[in-house]
Amino acid sequence: MRLLQFTDSMFPVGAFAFSNALESAVQHRVVHDLPTLHEFVRTATHVAAGGDGIALLESHRATLAGEAGRVRRADAAVYARKLNEEMRTMTTRMGRKLVEGAAVVVADPILTRHAEEIAAGTVPGTYPVGAGVVFATLGLPEQAAFAAHQYGTAAMILGAAVRLMPIHHLDTQTVLFAVDDTAHQHYERVAVATIEDMSSFAPVTDILAAAHVRARVRMFIN
Repeated sequence: MRLLQFTDSMFPVGAFAFSNALESAVQHRVVHDLPTLHEFVRTATHVAAGGDGIALLESHRATLAGEAGRVRRADAAVYARKLNEEMRTMTTRMGRKLVEGAAVVVADPILTRHAEEIAAGTVPGTYPVGAGVVFATLGLPEQAAFAAHQYGTAAMILGAAVRLMPIHHLDTQTVLFAVDDTAHQHYERVAVATIEDMSSFAPVTDILAAAHVRARVRMFIN
């Protein structure tokens, strides 16, 4: 139930305000039907596993080990790999809200300290690192934390898709069901990786996100 609470849309992290570059992808016809949407989401979760997913696992393990310095290094590493303003804004805004909210609800000194560091600008406060800290503090296993992040990545895009495209809600659920099947393989792929292994090669997505920053017509205000 702790996992459900902190990943549910009812917990106010502001994910509804972002589309993970889908808005720009729809505008430029990169995504225009169900198959291209499925491919976009599949690619996003693959990239998320090799970048944010590694940072999440590192921060989760560091929190359990009581090594705050490792958490800070993971935060800086994942932020440095966000190549455009859109993705940096998304990860830090959601990360700050997650940690601030969890610090109030859980009232744990580890979360309070991390929230204070974010507020002071000592760390960027990225979402995957914040999620790793929160889930470790709650005593949830790293596999559950990783799965929740993969699910959240896909759900964010698909939630935006029903507002951007003429697509049925059950179509997005079908995509989500298929993409969820890949979470275990992604975990096995990155579980032994280190911060130095973090990478995200998705040039089309990066270009779309960069173009979206100065787009004149926008559905999402962020």
